[in-house]
Formats: sequence, structure tokens, C-alpha cells
Amino acid sequence: MLSKTAVHAVRAMIVLATLEPGRYEGAASIAARVGAPANYLGKLLQGLARQGLVVSQKGLGGGWALGRPAERIRLVDILEPVEDVDRWRGCFLGQSGCSDEHPCHVHETWAGIRDRFFEFVDGTTLADLVAHGGLERLADMVKKGS
Repeated sequence: MLSKTAVHAVRAMIVLATLEPGRYEGAASIAARVGAPANYLGKLLQGLARQGLVVSQKGLGGGWALGRPAERIRLVDILEPVEDVDRWRGCFLGQSGCSDEHPCHVHETWAGIRDRFFEFVDGTTLADLVAHGGLERLADMVKKGS
């Protein structure tokens, strides 16, 4: 359901959330840890910086760090800059007239899935992801799913 870009963004944010306070990590190092090309990840981090999710520091010891505490960054905050998450709030078939009063033929099924998805991304913080195993746990889950 998520694009490769969104997965890289989440993984990069997990890496940054595990850094000691005041420490920065270079884009190349983060890219190696999340399995993304360095220049691609650098551009992705710049986009997250525009949203205030990360900050950068130039020079020796510089790189990237979280822009606010992991407890205040929801999964939807990470996804929104790289995915048009709000488009998932509408009709699965893209019908403008679809509603609870005038449902399309998949409305009821999609509404339940969509609502559960948004409960998850709205209610899960970056700190929650780190507390439940972080990047290593995510890598294990991806291996089992493939």
C-alpha cells in the first residue's frame, strides 16, 4: 500500500529517532542503513525538513536529526509529505458522489479498511515504532512478508 519512498522515509525517521540527543547522522550513512540511494534519501530528507520533521546541520559532526521529539511525530506526519494520504480518505473507486448515503459497491468494505488504516497512522508515533523494535523489527517483518 505504501510506496518505496514512504517506506524509506519511515525507515530513515526510525534511524534518526534512535540517535542520542544532539547527535546528527549523515545522509549517506542513513541511506546505507535503510537500503536507499544516498542522493535519493538526501532529497527525501529535504522534503521532511520542509515539514519540520527533521533538521540539518552542516560541517563536522553535521547531518540530519529529528526536528521534534519522536513522541510528537505521528506516522501520518511522515507519510503525508511523500504520499497523498488524504486521497485515501475518499472513495476507493474515486467516485465523487460516493458517501454513506449513496455508497458505491465497495464503499462499506473500503470504509472499514480505510478507517482502521487511519486509526493506525494517526495513532502511532515514531516513538511507538522505535519502542516496538525499530528498524530491526521492521526488517524482520519485511523478510517474513516476502
